[in-house]
Amino acid sequence: MPNPGPVSHLAFARARTGCSAHLGVRLSSLIEPTLKAPGCLHFALQQSMCDPDLWLVSGLWSSEQAMDAYFSTPELSVFADVVQERVVSSLDFHTFATVSAAQASQMHGAGTTIALRPGLQTV
Repeated sequence: MPNPGPVSHLAFARARTGCSAHLGVRLSSLIEPTLKAPGCLHFALQQSMCDPDLWLVSGLWSSEQAMDAYFSTPELSVFADVVQERVVSSLDFHTFATVSAAQASQMHGAGTTIALRPGLQTV
């Protein structure tokens, strides 16, 4: 069942040694067309401050339908290209749905006891 609210995607791409700058250039080609895509609320390309080989591509979409339509665009072939060209050593792609506090409580049970540290609990 499609999620009626905002959804997002996160893609973590790790460049092979010596390929980080090239990966950054390739991923940056997504910025302009994605920001113009129908339903795109936010899109960002980020490079890790601690690991220059690690890149994050994130997008926020008005609906699951808008995100799915974007996933069908030719621009996303950049991910297949950097894998095929062996520019990346790993690529992890995830999608997320926005969850309200009430939905989270229903999914995980209200009143659950969580141990914060030995001897300290909250209900």
